[in-house]
Amino acid sequence: MNKTGNYEFTIIVPVFNEEDNIDSLVEVLSGFLPHCIRKACVLFVDDGSSDSSLSKIKAACEASQDLYYISFKKNSGLSTALKAGIDFTESEYAGYMDADMQTAPDDFNLLLEDIDGYSMVTGFRADRKDSFFKKIQSKIANGFRRMMTHDGAIDTGCPLKVFHSDVAKRIPLFKGLHRFLPAMVLLQEGGTYKQVPVRHFPRKAGTSKYHIWNRLWGPFSDCFAYRWMKSRYINYSIKDSDTD
Repeated sequence: MNKTGNYEFTIIVPVFNEEDNIDSLVEVLSGFLPHCIRKACVLFVDDGSSDSSLSKIKAACEASQDLYYISFKKNSGLSTALKAGIDFTESEYAGYMDADMQTAPDDFNLLLEDIDGYSMVTGFRADRKDSFFKKIQSKIANGFRRMMTHDGAIDTGCPLKVFHSDVAKRIPLFKGLHRFLPAMVLLQEGGTYKQVPVRHFPRKAGTSKYHIWNRLWGPFSDCFAYRWMKSRYINYSIKDSDTD
């Protein structure tokens, strides 16, 4: 068991070339941890950053006993970074947020209030501070995804989520499928999720890693991958065993 096993809740933060946000991100996360309703730590996942993100993360982790990191040899994408964070998490609960400072870690408490009754609690951006063009792209992509998956999720692009770690570890993640986390949870036997409104803020520093291809066309094709997976997903329940 790694050090995250000493906590109830691990906040996973994938990072790729966010050097302009790291100092503020560390400040708000460090300020939140003492007020989290579960004993919490942070696990940064550096996704092969080519700027100073990793060196700043390492310095922050050396200065705090509640901040940890893992780093990739090369950039592998958000879904891979999220999966690695989940794989390395040993606490009872796992959370996820982006490093772009457009959501507030304080809102994790809103999600944690209900996590015992659901497999996952996810935020949705009630008052998005993105451009009109981004909002339209997301609206189209979310509508098509709901039609294909019937997951009922309002805003799968919202990065603020909390899982039971055992549920998260059973989610089959492939590139692009981080957008399908509610649908993936519903594939599991007895899987449930709840949606909670959270705050959203304009990006103040750094640049978005999303464009029309990975915000709109990518999710369209991923819907068909999900449909294929859904038809072949394996669930089972053990009736009896003498292995103990």
